Formats: sequence, C-alpha cells, structure tokens
Amino acid sequence: MNETLSRIVDSGVVAVLRGVPADQLIEIASALRDGGVTAIEVTADTPNVADLLDEVTGSFDDEVVIGTGTVLDSETARTILMAGAEFVVSPSLHEDVIETCNRYGAVSAPGVMTPTEAVRGYEAGADFVKVFPAKTVGPAHIGAMKGPLGQIPMMPTGGVAPDNAADYIDAGAFAVGAGGALVDYDAAERGDYEAITDTAREFTRVVEEARADD
Repeated sequence: MNETLSRIVDSGVVAVLRGVPADQLIEIASALRDGGVTAIEVTADTPNVADLLDEVTGSFDDEVVIGTGTVLDSETARTILMAGAEFVVSPSLHEDVIETCNRYGAVSAPGVMTPTEAVRGYEAGADFVKVFPAKTVGPAHIGAMKGPLGQIPMMPTGGVAPDNAADYIDAGAFAVGAGGALVDYDAAERGDYEAITDTAREFTRVVEEARADD
C-alpha cells in the first residue's frame, strides 16, 4: 500500500479544514493530532492555501499527513502538490486531477456518488474514492456499493459525525472524512483547542471500536 494512503488508514479520520484562519491552522492541526486525527485536508479554496500547506507540512514532519481538498482541475492539483500536499481530494470526478497526481506520485481521491463514477475514478488511477455528500444517502449506500465493488476503498464525507461514523465503517468504509462535526471553529476562536482534541479523540475512538468489531 502507498505510504500516504497507509497513514490515512492509520488515522481512520480525515479532518476537512475549509477557510481556516492562517493564525489558527497550526493550533487546530496540533489539537487534531493530539486527539488521534493525523490526516488533515486543507481545502483549495482557503486563501493562500499554498503558503499554508508549506507552513503546516514544515511544522509536523511525519506526525501528520497533509492533503488538499476541493481540487477541481489539474493546474490546482499541480500547484498544491508543489506546495507540499501529500494527497488530493475532489468533491467530484476529474480524471485530469487523478492523472496529475499519478504523475507526481501523490494519492488522489475523486468525489463520487454512483458505482459508475467509482469505477471510472478507480480505473483512472485514483487510490480511493470519496463518497460525497454522504449524508444524502447514508451508510446503506456505502454498503450497497461495496457489495460489487469491494476492491475500491471508499471514504464517506459530508454529514459524518461521531454518532454515525461507526455505521459507515460497518458498511465498509476504510476511513471517514469530517469537517464541521469535527472542527469547532468557534472553539478555536475562543482559544479552546482542547474542545477540538476531545472531539477528535471521540471520532477516533468510534472508528477504532467499529474496526475492532468487524
């Protein structure tokens, strides 16, 4: 298994940071790491994302694997890979993004909703697929797709919370992605990073217990 993908598997949870203030990024990432979430996705629509990636990758060495989400074209993919992103996630299927990631040896994950999209993305060279938005279909959709497509690693994102993460793992997800349910920006604004650590710890506990039950 690709080392980056293996580290995402180890984390079990990918934190999605969208529009995170630059002066809070390191503290939020540290809080997530302390709670066991060691895979972090900074979305490409975050202001100055390339500079932020360079800062965060230089701050954690191998403790945290850093990627970029909301990547919609190959030009953006190349830019953020040159800035240090180790994996690239999209909300939709863009084969040129997958191709660029393959060219530079980076993990890629297109957004899919249907079996057809999942197969197209995987055949194009994606390492896993992001089932998005998961909240509109739920864990049963993951289970239904994993039946005939067991070879394709799937990560639900969008609406995943501690109270349903285990259901997605039980349905066959190899990891889950979470944004607002994981990262409380109001808490960060107050300087209460321990609240983020606590939520991260709860997420990872739920995922670990669900994996142990399989």
